[in-house]
Amino acid sequence: MRARSVISHVLLAGVALAFLYPLIFAVATALKPPGETFGSASLVGSSLRWQNFSDVFAYVPFQRYILNGVLVAGAGTVVVLCASALSAYAFAALRWRGRDGVFLLFLATLMVPQEVLVVPMFLLMQAFGWVDSYQSLIFPWAFTAFGTFLLRQFFRSVPGELREAARIDSAGELRIFVRIMLPLARPALGVLAVFTFITYWNSFLWPLIMINDVTARGTVPLGLQLFFGQNGNQWHLVMAASIISILPTLLLLIALQKHLVKGIATAGLAGR
Repeated sequence: MRARSVISHVLLAGVALAFLYPLIFAVATALKPPGETFGSASLVGSSLRWQNFSDVFAYVPFQRYILNGVLVAGAGTVVVLCASALSAYAFAALRWRGRDGVFLLFLATLMVPQEVLVVPMFLLMQAFGWVDSYQSLIFPWAFTAFGTFLLRQFFRSVPGELREAARIDSAGELRIFVRIMLPLARPALGVLAVFTFITYWNSFLWPLIMINDVTARGTVPLGLQLFFGQNGNQWHLVMAASIISILPTLLLLIALQKHLVKGIATAGLAGR
């Protein structure tokens, strides 16, 4: 048994190292001097050049891209949480004609890839006059079926007796939703918040199409493209900027870790 345990731990350590190696390589490359990025087979350069991280902000206005990314991802997450929670409660707790059919049609939209919707969505944003604006980055992808499906499954796992008891006490549906269902759904909301924030934060195709003034309204993925140009690719700065861009999502994961673990363990496992 002891030998089996040792072998299992060694295999798990090997798998963990395989997943961590790209991150280790990125950090090591970010600390290399410019001329040694790919000129040496060694993982570590001749010196640790911490100045690369400050050079990122001198090369491009990267702090602006981070602020834009936080604004877009934060606002988009709030909109998604509100829209998904309200629609999920309507599908899970309210009874109305055609509910199940509409929900199936709603889920069918998950099979439509984003690339198919880019052209009609761009024409819609152009009709609204939202091209090259923050709202064009936030609202088009805020009303998706994924969050609604996730929260619906969680709401259906809540005993209906809670809602019935609240109705007996003369509570309306909105009050039941705000005072009872939302507090219970914090783990599922935490999971959805993390997934949504990361999706907005890493979005590249849609901002590339919509944003004309990258300096003013560009997000982090667009900012990373500026390190590639006619004067060569600044790989050490790309790696340093990539490490910096990980920090906001890492902080969010740490802040919501408790809800994330609990939400993944419970959301979607029950339902009637």
